[in-house]
Amino acid sequence: MRHAHTVKQPSMLRLAAASLAGTAIEFYDFFVYGTAAALVLGPLFFPTFSPVAGMLAAFATFGIGFVARPLGSVLFGHIGDRHGRRPVLVASLLLTGAATVAVGCVPTYDSIGVTAPVLLLVLRFLQGLGLGGEWGGAVLLTAEHAPAERRGLWSSFPQIGPAVGFLLANGVMLVLSATLSEAQFASWGWRVPFWAAGALALAGLWLRSSLAESPQFLGIDDHARVPLAEVVRGHWRLVLLTAGALATGYAVFYTVTTWSLAYATERLRVERTVMLTCIMAAVVVKGALTPVAAVLGDRFGRRPMCLVGCTASALWMFPMVGLLATGEPLLMFFGFLVAMVAFITMFAVIAAYLPELYEPRVRCTGAAVGYNLGGVLGGALTPIVATTVARGDGVPWGVAAYLTGIALLSLGCFALLPETRPVRVVEAEATTG
Repeated sequence: MRHAHTVKQPSMLRLAAASLAGTAIEFYDFFVYGTAAALVLGPLFFPTFSPVAGMLAAFATFGIGFVARPLGSVLFGHIGDRHGRRPVLVASLLLTGAATVAVGCVPTYDSIGVTAPVLLLVLRFLQGLGLGGEWGGAVLLTAEHAPAERRGLWSSFPQIGPAVGFLLANGVMLVLSATLSEAQFASWGWRVPFWAAGALALAGLWLRSSLAESPQFLGIDDHARVPLAEVVRGHWRLVLLTAGALATGYAVFYTVTTWSLAYATERLRVERTVMLTCIMAAVVVKGALTPVAAVLGDRFGRRPMCLVGCTASALWMFPMVGLLATGEPLLMFFGFLVAMVAFITMFAVIAAYLPELYEPRVRCTGAAVGYNLGGVLGGALTPIVATTVARGDGVPWGVAAYLTGIALLSLGCFALLPETRPVRVVEAEATTG
C-alpha cells in the first residue's frame, strides 16, 4: 500500500487542539472580511454608490466567498479522498492566509478606480476556495482518529475554531475602532487585521506539520478515481438534504455577526464598539457551549440535537429581530445569545454527523460539499436579502420572516436525514445480547 509508512500517532487532545487552531486561523481570515464589509468596504471600494447600494455591493463581495467554498470543497475534497486529509490542511491554510494578507494591500477605488473592487472580488473568491477545503480536512482528521463513543466531543473542537476566529477578528477590529479616529480607521486601520493573518497562517502551519494521517484513509484499499462523480452519482440526495439542513445555521450566524452589525451602526446609530461587544459576548457563550452540545449529541444522538436547534431558531427569529430593533445593548445581546445557543445546538454535532453520513472513500468530498453548499444558501444570500428587505422604516420584520422560512426548510431536511450515532449500535447489541 502506498501509505505504508509509519507515523507516530498523536494524542487526541493534541490533534484536536491543532485542528481547532487551524480552523480558528482560517475563519479569522474569513470573518475579518465580513466585519470590514459591514463597516468600511462600501465607502472605500464603491464610493459612487448610495450608502445602501454600497453596503449591498460590499456584502456581494462577501457572498462571493461562500460561492467559492463549494468549489474549494470539490478541489480539496478530491485531494483529501485521493491523497489524504493531511495535505488538505496545509494547502488550504496557505491559500486562505495569502489571499487575506493581499486584501489588506489592495488600494482603494480613489487610487486605482474599478480595478480595486475587482481585486477585492478575486481575493475574496480565493479566501472562500481555501476555506472550502479547510473544514473537510480538519474535521475528518479529527473525526476519523476519534473513538466512536466520543466522536461528537472530539470532532467539536474544530467547530470551536470559528468562534475563536470570529473573536480574534472582531477583537482586533474593536481595539482599532476604540483607539483610532474615524479617519485613521478608514485610511489604514482596517487593513491591520488582514496583515496579521500572515503571522497566524505561519503559526498554523507549524502546529499542523507533525499531524498523523487519518487511520480510516490509510485503511482504504480502493480510492475513488473521481470522488465528485461518485458523490453526484450515488449521494446527490444526501448532499442536497445536508445543504438545506445546514442553511439555517449559516443564516442565523451571519445575520447576528454581519448584517446586524451593519444595520445597527447605519440605521440605529448604535456605536460600533457597542455592537461589536454585544455580538462578541454572544459568540463567547456559543464557543463555550460547543463541547457541551457535542457531549449531548454523543449521548442522545446527532439528529435530535439538530431538530431541537432548528426548532429553536424558527421560534426565536421574530423575538430576536424585535430585540435588535430596540437598539438597547442588553436586549440586543439577549436576542443574539439565544440565537447563538440555537445555532450551536445544531452545529456542535455537525462535525461528527456529516462524516458519518458518507462512506470513507468519498467522505472528504461529500461532507465538505454538503457543508459548504449550505453556506451558499444561508450565508451568502442572508446579508444581501436582509439589507434589501430592511430598507423601510420600523422594525424589519421581513428579515425575521425570511429567517423563519429558512429554519423551517432546514427542519424539514433534518427530519429526512437518518441518525448515525455509532454507540446506538453498541447499545442495541448489548440489549439483544
